[in-house]
Amino acid sequence: MGNCSSAEQEETIPGVGSKANMQSKLIDQDIEISKQQEDNKVKLLLLGAGESGKSTVFKQMRILHGSPPTEDDLKMYGVVIRHNIIVAVRKLCLLLRTLGLQEELEKESAGPEGDEETEDQEQPTSGGKMTPKEAYDEIMSYVVNMNSPAPAKANPQDMADGDIDGEGEADWCGQNAKAGLAANNDAKLFLRHIDAIETLWKSNTMKEVWGKRAQANVIDGHKDYLSDLARISSKSFKPSQQDILLARMRTQQVIMERYTIDGIDFEMYDVGGQRSERRKWIDCFDSVDAVIFVAALSEYDQALAESKRTNRMIEALELFRGVCNDRAFALTTIMLFLNKKDIFAEKILYSDICDQKPFADYAGPPHDFDHGVLYFIQKFKDCQLDNEFNDSFIHVTCATDTNNMEFVLDSTRMIIMTDNLRKSGILGND
Repeated sequence: MGNCSSAEQEETIPGVGSKANMQSKLIDQDIEISKQQEDNKVKLLLLGAGESGKSTVFKQMRILHGSPPTEDDLKMYGVVIRHNIIVAVRKLCLLLRTLGLQEELEKESAGPEGDEETEDQEQPTSGGKMTPKEAYDEIMSYVVNMNSPAPAKANPQDMADGDIDGEGEADWCGQNAKAGLAANNDAKLFLRHIDAIETLWKSNTMKEVWGKRAQANVIDGHKDYLSDLARISSKSFKPSQQDILLARMRTQQVIMERYTIDGIDFEMYDVGGQRSERRKWIDCFDSVDAVIFVAALSEYDQALAESKRTNRMIEALELFRGVCNDRAFALTTIMLFLNKKDIFAEKILYSDICDQKPFADYAGPPHDFDHGVLYFIQKFKDCQLDNEFNDSFIHVTCATDTNNMEFVLDSTRMIIMTDNLRKSGILGND
């Protein structure tokens, strides 16, 4: 019995105590280290309305501080880019019909004296001889309405499924599961109807339609894709960094990535900006160190895709008002990125701010970039109830410009860290 009792005695380690106590101390140390790491981590949350450029800012952070895209990522973006072009073409064709420009297309196709094409009309690089009207009819039948069977003729460009053509050459992008079924189907349509798309895009009538693209909510940056159709339709097409930045993929879930910059850990969260996605935002509000709110300057004359009667800039202002006055962000640094300054600079030359009913109070000179920017900066400042929003927290950005975003994100990082130290009392509250 005595031996039994002695065997049950707890093992001890000289100078430390029991083995159980030592394990408990190690666990406590691990917990404390994890807590310190969590406290030292900077959590950034990207907010804003849909298509404001949040995801582009997110991609710039990845380019500047993350890992390069994998081959599978590049193939996914290749499919998405071709899908983006089809989406733009659908919207533009429907807008052409809404504007009643089919007759202009007929005239352009006939030429000044019944010729097949006008002298100043650019010709597709593919060598096709279809007229703009024939191209429009093909796109409306097979791409927009999609109520006609696919053309019987085989097209060697139709390589979206990765099949091998007679020359033994496959399309590099092929299909990609991560891009989604709709994007893969549209990528096939793009390759099948590339001649028609290129012919219509280079027509004079389409140039007129493009000038009114705001009515159809066509993404402005996708003009770069439409102007480079030969490259994007080639079998060897691999998306460039700029292609990736311009690619539009709707964010339908919370996406988080981690970065270590100058020894400090950062977590950045991207969430969907459409109204249907905003219910997910609340899950990201806990322990946020900074909010980067992104609004598109260029959307002052556009309507929401979800609500045609709602001006996009008004939606952004109301959303910003709710965010910067939310109790959850009372101690949170809020940065404002007024994005798409390049598109705003172009659009302001022909679309006056005061012509938009919500902004009829604009009293600055027409077609003036600087006065327009200052006008909208003040609109956003007026949303802040406690008057603490200062100019250093506002950046006018072009999210697709990596050099611009490198400077903006670096200065934003320093402002956030300094502001957090000030709020904690370490730097005082002057």
